[in-house]
Amino acid sequence: MQAVRLQAVGRIGLVEVPDPGPGPGEVLVRVQAAGICGTDRHLFRGEFPCAPPVTLGHEFAGEVIACGEGVALPLGTRVTCDPNIACGSCDQCLRGRVNLCARNSAIGIHRDGGFADLVVIPAHRAIPVSGLHPHHAAFAEPLACTLHGVDLGAPVPGERVIVLGGGVIGLLAVQLARNAGADVTLVTRHPAKRDLALSLGATQTAATEAEARALLPQGADLVLECAGVAETVEMAPRLTRSGGRVVVLGVMPQGETVRIEPFDLLFREIRLLYSFINPFTQARAAAMLSEGRIDTTPLISRVIPLTEAPEAIANPALPGEVKVLVVPG
Repeated sequence: MQAVRLQAVGRIGLVEVPDPGPGPGEVLVRVQAAGICGTDRHLFRGEFPCAPPVTLGHEFAGEVIACGEGVALPLGTRVTCDPNIACGSCDQCLRGRVNLCARNSAIGIHRDGGFADLVVIPAHRAIPVSGLHPHHAAFAEPLACTLHGVDLGAPVPGERVIVLGGGVIGLLAVQLARNAGADVTLVTRHPAKRDLALSLGATQTAATEAEARALLPQGADLVLECAGVAETVEMAPRLTRSGGRVVVLGVMPQGETVRIEPFDLLFREIRLLYSFINPFTQARAAAMLSEGRIDTTPLISRVIPLTEAPEAIANPALPGEVKVLVVPG
């Protein structure tokens, strides 16, 4: 079969590899759609820890075509994959903080993932999504990560929320915050993404920090940082009202730092929180997608074959691009 393999930092390509087979407790999935994530680009550039050589792809959906010993999942079941496999026995797992597992093994990062014709995953990480088109089912993982961040921020009806960043996480966050009853302002430089946010339920948009401050002079109750760049991480507290809260969902390169004024956070009692991956939220995300409560159709910018995936991962996203889906076969 064909697979997109990260051979080493800065070296990625489409290669032929043997077809995998499921072991006990595993299922073999024929991949039908897989999303390119900003983390994939971080992995390529060596800005996020992983274990090459490895087949990338942690946002995917497909069809179960074989089951290992002890698995009764019907063949033909469409599933999405929760890629994070916690050990279940470390201190963090025993505290219920599975996203902080000391031995977490992530599919598409530490073991072979979904940028391939076939992938083997543990059966307990396969979540059935019958009736949901694979292009939409592939959004379950990014939606699950966004859900965790919004859970931490806990917006309530009538609150004012600012979302920084118009990528896929930001536009999913707009919908989740709006579904919670909040008034939502998206801040991004891209005009097309501002228009898209308005169509998805944003109350208003801004291109710059100054424009956002003019719209909300007292600041927002909750700021969701979804861009993963120093500028927006530093901006987030400045756009938060006194007594408000910030949740950072964006992934910055490992080792990069930002400047924050602790006195300002102290004097205005700003809560600064970070959100990491998707503890216990993948099934909720799949259900929301299946029930049509989140619109992913306008978030799909391009659908490409496996042959084009290495170039798409190795280069920055195109201007205005939200989500690129890779479809094998």
